[in-house]
Amino acid sequence: MRKFRSFVIIAFTLTLIGVNASMGKKLSKSSSASSSKAAAKTGAKAAAKKGAPQDQPITIGGEPVVQLTRPRATNSEKPQFLGATFLPGEGMNMLAVKAYLPGMGEVELISGPPTLAEAKDLFEKQNDEFGNESFKVGAAFLYPYVNRIRGKLSADGKTIETMIAGKKLNLPANWHGKNPGAEINAMHGLILDAKFEDVKSNNTAGESTISATYHGGNFGGHWLSKSDVTIGATLKNYSLDLFVTAKNVGTENLPVAITVHPYYHFPSGDRTQARLEVPADQRALVTNYDDVFPTGKIVPVKDTPYDFTGDKGAALGSLFMDDCFTDLKRNKDGSATIEVIDPKAKYGLRIIALSPHIQSVQVYAPPDKDFVAVEPQFNLADPYNKKIWGDRDTGMVNVAPGKSVAWHIRLELFTPAQ
Repeated sequence: MRKFRSFVIIAFTLTLIGVNASMGKKLSKSSSASSSKAAAKTGAKAAAKKGAPQDQPITIGGEPVVQLTRPRATNSEKPQFLGATFLPGEGMNMLAVKAYLPGMGEVELISGPPTLAEAKDLFEKQNDEFGNESFKVGAAFLYPYVNRIRGKLSADGKTIETMIAGKKLNLPANWHGKNPGAEINAMHGLILDAKFEDVKSNNTAGESTISATYHGGNFGGHWLSKSDVTIGATLKNYSLDLFVTAKNVGTENLPVAITVHPYYHFPSGDRTQARLEVPADQRALVTNYDDVFPTGKIVPVKDTPYDFTGDKGAALGSLFMDDCFTDLKRNKDGSATIEVIDPKAKYGLRIIALSPHIQSVQVYAPPDKDFVAVEPQFNLADPYNKKIWGDRDTGMVNVAPGKSVAWHIRLELFTPAQ
């Protein structure tokens, strides 16, 4: 009987040991799975951050996001570029530019969505049929026209009829002011949400580059001749070059305007003390700051609140601007230099217009925002409106069949003198 009891006790004990061992394995697997899921979530969040490298790049507009990156330099006393993010599926929008600033660390220089996931939602779910969200964040490239063009609104309200280079065209009616009854117009070109192809990018020790092309043709009949548009960038530690080349692949003259629409962020967040230097002696008057239609009058900036020509420019204060500056003062090499300065952040951004065709600079600076949009462009707004401009050369470039025109600016970081 005792032997039987002992046998039962031993068997029961062995059974419990087996159960415990089995449970231990299951618990170990469960714990491991939970850790893996947690790690995956953490990794996904990290990858979703704007500018974070990813094994499987996120797509926006149906094309992979491209990120140019630079290694941190050993000299921590000098500001430098660290990266730039481009969206080939959304008109090559330069969504982000990251830099290192002494005393501040890593900062974003362009205002936009804080994560790629939010950018994807904005562009793919919140955008309208015209792609207007593209010029509200980051830095949208504008082609073949910039700013506003007026015309006769169609019955369905989708297009305006207007004269371009002596020919009647219908342009997308994609914009109007906020005031009741504001006139609908065409604004900011035809590549806002264009899908660029032939994307080539490379990060090397000396520089990081990207280029892509959009075969726009005649943009569905909305523009003259046929265009191939190539947008590129070269990122180095201390400079960022942006290029746009438009080639006329059609059989008639191609009228061209080009610019970029960047929202340069003030790292300090204090817009009132931020300074702007624009080497322009004149500006174009507008009807009001809701419609922002040019009147055809060009006036001197001297002795006005819009004079930013002095050394170190002038503080923005509470001045609202959506103004086109022209009659640019050139450097000896033919370039023109604009500067954005944030004294509190000890931050300076130099914008060098290298193309001789850049004749004007549009500045958009609302007082309640911590950014300024600076757009070196070929031309004045509504350039073919003979009623206001008459025979004035408004800056549009006519490209002959088989020929090309280039737009080129360079961004440089500097520490402003105190």
